[in-house]
Amino acid sequence: MDQILSVLQFAVDGLSQRQQVTADNLANVDTPGFTAQQVNFESSLQQALTSPDGGQATVTVGADPTAPGSNGNNVDTGAQLVTAEQTTLQYQTMVEMLNAQYRLIQGAAGGSFE
Repeated sequence: MDQILSVLQFAVDGLSQRQQVTADNLANVDTPGFTAQQVNFESSLQQALTSPDGGQATVTVGADPTAPGSNGNNVDTGAQLVTAEQTTLQYQTMVEMLNAQYRLIQGAAGGSFE
């Protein structure tokens, strides 16, 4: 059960960081020379889960490879809005899963399910 909670918490943290980066990208959509960032944690998490020794999952933030426009800014508003919506839905799902795990623990400990 501890591994499940750890994985879910790591995913929530990674998604939270992605939300912050996406908001920053959108806030700088008109900033000349701004380079959008992107967050990746899924591949690292997958490697850690399939590694025989458990591995270590990390969240990485790097430059978005989208080509810059004439002002040197590479923020793609449409792509960022899709990322924001997708991330919100994933975040909500992970939080619901965390809550379900805590309810299971509470029930196993003889607590109420309410």
